Amino acid sequence: MRQGRALCGVAFAAGTVAALGRTSEATLTLPVGRLLLVVAVAALAGLVAGLLPARRAARLDVLAAIATS
Repeated sequence: MRQGRALCGVAFAAGTVAALGRTSEATLTLPVGRLLLVVAVAALAGLVAGLLPARRAARLDVLAAIATS
């Protein structure tokens, strides 16, 4: 579902850039290397943010956790 939204956003941006390119002298350059680096760092941060709590939860005794809540 999120990939569809991302693709829709990219398509909208590409269409906007194409439309503006016909009417303007400005040019757009995408630093592909930097863009890939940002995506990789964001993915790594998401994995760490999800895995650390999951590891801690996996170590809990289920019955003890239920009894204290």
